Amino acid sequence: MRLGVLDIGSNTVHLLLVDAHPGARPSAYADHKRSLSLLNHQDAEGHIRASGQDALVTFIKEAVTFAVANGAEDMIAFCTSAIRESGNGAEVLERVTRETSVYLTELSGDQEAAMTYFAVRRWQGWDVGSILNFDIGGGSFEIAYGTDELPSHAVSIPLGAGRLTRDWLPADPPTPKSIKKLRKHIKATIAEAAAGFPPMTSPVLVTGTSKTFRSLARITGAAPLAEGPFVKRHLRREDLGLWVNRMAAMTAKERAGLPGVSEVRAAQMLAGGMVAEAAMEQFRVNQLEICPWALREGLIMRRLDALVQEGLLGQDTIPGVGNVVLNPDPMLPGFSVGVTSD
Repeated sequence: MRLGVLDIGSNTVHLLLVDAHPGARPSAYADHKRSLSLLNHQDAEGHIRASGQDALVTFIKEAVTFAVANGAEDMIAFCTSAIRESGNGAEVLERVTRETSVYLTELSGDQEAAMTYFAVRRWQGWDVGSILNFDIGGGSFEIAYGTDELPSHAVSIPLGAGRLTRDWLPADPPTPKSIKKLRKHIKATIAEAAAGFPPMTSPVLVTGTSKTFRSLARITGAAPLAEGPFVKRHLRREDLGLWVNRMAAMTAKERAGLPGVSEVRAAQMLAGGMVAEAAMEQFRVNQLEICPWALREGLIMRRLDALVQEGLLGQDTIPGVGNVVLNPDPMLPGFSVGVTSD
């Protein structure tokens, strides 16, 4: 089936269409996206202004038209911290539904962390042992750990690269004093979150997901995106520390000239690097692996599992064996998948 995934993030609004069926990895068919920083459309009280809401509604209408024109049969639509943590998030969601007929599921931070971990587990398989995953978004930072398909521990903390840049690093380039204060805040916040994690079962694969981690790895020498998703990419803490110090002295325009850094995200790369470095230090990680799958892929796989369980998709057939019924784990408590309505 052709499945649409509408992702309303903190930096980008993105519709991805994939061809997918149970037992196979989803294959990208087409996408439609736009840079839209909802964080930059917030007023002093944290409410998303009318300008941001207008841009969001316009994009979602375009996305629905694009999905229909390209034969989408189902669509997951979700939003994360940019709307979840805004002062008028409920009103924004109600307006979106009223004007576009799209129901946006508001993922909690813990659900976001868990579904990202789920995608990493599906990508990596079972032979890697337990998994510790870090994901840096524009509005929040997710950490998840587990030995099973879903994590045993998943948390979200307000250390998104865009949010930290806006609130702590207003100057360009940032002042040494502001960097020192932010570094202290990041370390304290991560240390508090890490205290709730259990001793980890060896072996542990530490992974990083999100555009921020991919960009940081590229800056420090990892292969470019053009070489494909199956090339191993790593981020070493030692290299990261050197580049965080270098980026601290750069303007946003200078950072945009680094490999793998877009002009849209250049301003927040320093804060993202500081979060990544502090997390690796706190969890005593010298190197992590970049995983190409993240939240979108986790939701896709979960949606396919649910459709099979509900009998809405055909079963897998194995030659000489016959039909195999997939029996997925229950959806996360309180978790629902938003779909477009007629």
